[in-house]
Amino acid sequence: MADRAFKITPLIRAGFGAVLLLLALIIVPLAALLWRAETPAALGAADWAAVRFTLLQAAISAGISVGLAVPVARALARRRFVGRGLLITLLGAPFILPVIVAVLGLLAVFGRSGILSTMLGWIGLPPVHIYGLHGVVLAHVFFNLPLATRLILQGWLAIPAERFRLAASLGFGSRDVARVLEYPMLRSTLPGAFMVIFLICMTSFAVVLALGGGPKATTVELAIYQAFRFDFDLGRAALLAGLQFTLGAIAAGVMLRVSVPSTMGGGLDRTVERWDVSAGWRDALLLGAVALFLIVPLGMILMDGLPYVFSLPTSVYQAAGRSLAVAMVSMVISTGLALLLALLVVRLRRGALLVESIGYITLAASPLVIGAGLFIVLFPLTDPVALALPVTALVNAVMSLPFALRTLVPAVRDVEGTYGRLADSLAMTGWVRMRLVMWPRLRRPLGFSAGLAAALSMGDLGVIALFSDPNGATLPLQMYRLMAAYRMDQAAGAAVLLLGMSLLLFWVFDRGGRADADV
Repeated sequence: MADRAFKITPLIRAGFGAVLLLLALIIVPLAALLWRAETPAALGAADWAAVRFTLLQAAISAGISVGLAVPVARALARRRFVGRGLLITLLGAPFILPVIVAVLGLLAVFGRSGILSTMLGWIGLPPVHIYGLHGVVLAHVFFNLPLATRLILQGWLAIPAERFRLAASLGFGSRDVARVLEYPMLRSTLPGAFMVIFLICMTSFAVVLALGGGPKATTVELAIYQAFRFDFDLGRAALLAGLQFTLGAIAAGVMLRVSVPSTMGGGLDRTVERWDVSAGWRDALLLGAVALFLIVPLGMILMDGLPYVFSLPTSVYQAAGRSLAVAMVSMVISTGLALLLALLVVRLRRGALLVESIGYITLAASPLVIGAGLFIVLFPLTDPVALALPVTALVNAVMSLPFALRTLVPAVRDVEGTYGRLADSLAMTGWVRMRLVMWPRLRRPLGFSAGLAAALSMGDLGVIALFSDPNGATLPLQMYRLMAAYRMDQAAGAAVLLLGMSLLLFWVFDRGGRADADV
């Protein structure tokens, strides 16, 4: 084990190179902003209020998302029914939706003129008010409940089928299975899922911009945007970015401290059968409610935009092509970095926690700060506008890296822990080890990670807005420009096109990873 842990292979060297690249992308842009800041900055009362609101809404959003995801994932793990695969694919939809598009869907349902308010008016009740803390939390739950369900479902499916078969032969009931098999899995999965969602909500920008805002509902990320956009106070923006990064690093450290490795061991990769399930009406009711919560806003988006998809200007389709190219490059970079870091984390005996932390804390870094910092760095060397798409792909890859890493590290650890010694005894290294040992068991998490990275990059609207020229927009930016020009019909059509491409990308890669697998 010791020889295997400290043997420096080309993959280990590549893993260290990935760590250095991540550190450079986090530190260099922040340092560039501080260097260009003309005056020292200090945080005021409004900034500290933004910090408190950021932590409060992130904790509530993550708690509700994970708490609801546990019974949903359990129902999906132990039930087989027609449309199960489609429902699992649908669970990836809200998280990969462009945020502004999804917010429009939520407003159509929960807004003052939405479906819910209309129904309340029929019985004489006042309309609901979606703006403020509860609206921000509702949107974050809409985005992150499916992600939490998928992360927890991966843990459920990692329990070997032989364990459930043995439990059935010993006469275990539902409570016994939960205590012996499911609670230990949740103990290793829930802390990571909670903290990943906490970090996502902590850096939330577009949701808070649309449903929050004001002194009482501003996050740190939104305060950074205001410092850039309205005050052009680079020093204050850098100070806020440093504070946000510190909070995120603390959260990532807590996540790694409270997580415990899975002790389920390996199996024979058989299809999981459950003998402990009882009447299914509760699971059916739960899954139906979740499906309704996700489908209705998406349906409103489709109803508004579908008639205009085939009459969009040529510039929209050209922007769609650029978005597709950026998403492909971003997916390759993100998945490659995540796999290299996961292999490095599992191989290292010392420093593994630090390497894994570096991969996660990129989620706490502000993409606005990274984009602006790279602009300052590149400006003396070349025209940053000419590199808008490659830089966007790189930043998008870094932003999606924690999700891929969270999926791949447990999978690689399980494979190495179960089959690593056998592979070592057979002198299986390099490509042979990857093809015969790793690939069959990492195919599913790799497919999920690749689909997630591609879809997130497809819908990103942030960094590209800092670099792009009028003729180099991606599809989200082009849609935003249509909205700003009050061409709402075409914007709705572009939203449907963007939604369809994001879902298709996620489905292709996720389905490819699940081919002949149990999902």
